[in-house]
Amino acid sequence: MFVLPIAAVVCLLGTSSEAATLRSAAHGRVHIGTAAKPGFISEDGRYATTLAREFDQLEPENEMKWSLLRPARDRFDFAAADELVRFAKQNGMLVRGHTLLWYQAVPKWLGEGQWTWNDLSQLMANHIQTVVRHFAGSVYAWDVVNEAFHPDGSLRSSIWYDSPGTGVGGPYGYIERAFVLAHAADPRAKLFYNDYAFEGGGPKFEAILAMARDFKKRGVPINGIGFQCHFTLNSIPAATLQKNMRAFTDLGLEVHITELDVRLPVDGTGHATPQDLERQAQMYGEVVRACLAVRGCSAIQVWGFSDARSWIPRFFSGQGAGTLFDQEFRPKPAYRLVLDLLTGAAAAR
Repeated sequence: MFVLPIAAVVCLLGTSSEAATLRSAAHGRVHIGTAAKPGFISEDGRYATTLAREFDQLEPENEMKWSLLRPARDRFDFAAADELVRFAKQNGMLVRGHTLLWYQAVPKWLGEGQWTWNDLSQLMANHIQTVVRHFAGSVYAWDVVNEAFHPDGSLRSSIWYDSPGTGVGGPYGYIERAFVLAHAADPRAKLFYNDYAFEGGGPKFEAILAMARDFKKRGVPINGIGFQCHFTLNSIPAATLQKNMRAFTDLGLEVHITELDVRLPVDGTGHATPQDLERQAQMYGEVVRACLAVRGCSAIQVWGFSDARSWIPRFFSGQGAGTLFDQEFRPKPAYRLVLDLLTGAAAAR
């Protein structure tokens, strides 16, 4: 097991006389979290140490998705996800669950199977109930449904959307049913809808807002909206991000920043220019300022925290350096600005 011993945790978290960390600066105002992978923790002591020292919340990057969690129809594999939960508990961290339903990361047996509507309805219910009950008391919030809308505001095709038997009728059938099932499995967990590229408004934003209004009006058990916030240089909608988060908090919902990163052009060694790193810092700062200005924004979470262990270069050729720490786990300008902003918010309480 790759958890840190209690003595090491005390050393990592330090005392009030020592240098501030993100988690100590954010304490009491917002949760500061990151996506994490168990393999990185077991392989790299710097990764585990930085994770425990800087963050009070973690979210499995992949380990709670269908493709890893359910390798066969009649078999769940909780081992990797359980390891992350144990690490979080050992180090005084909360856990966000990600994700119960997504149009991607569908296991082969499910995607290529021949199913009746009744089959899929039972599979969905069994999966949500089994997973949420397994982690009840350990996972405080779930991304129940992830990325269900196209940029034009229409619902994406998926195995769930294309199968009427999985829903409950109405325009948001399978999404609504997923929230109802998750709430029944763990009434204490906070339930979120999570998506990307709606932070600046537009048809997708309007569609998600309309769904949230409808759910609140009819008593569907939704607690919050996740703003992923994957950005490129100069792409953050600073003028509208705060306003759009308030559109949801005005409904009585929480908002979380769930997957924040700012990817940059990089050279052949994965390094960005000093100028771009400074601009990146300002962009991180714009997101943090927006969250701190919205009373119902209760968590800021990055999608990985070190360039040494980032998803970005695998998916975006010629881009990277999107996180708070460099390839040697040294804090970047973005880290220092985020720390300053969190420290200032704590002092202002």
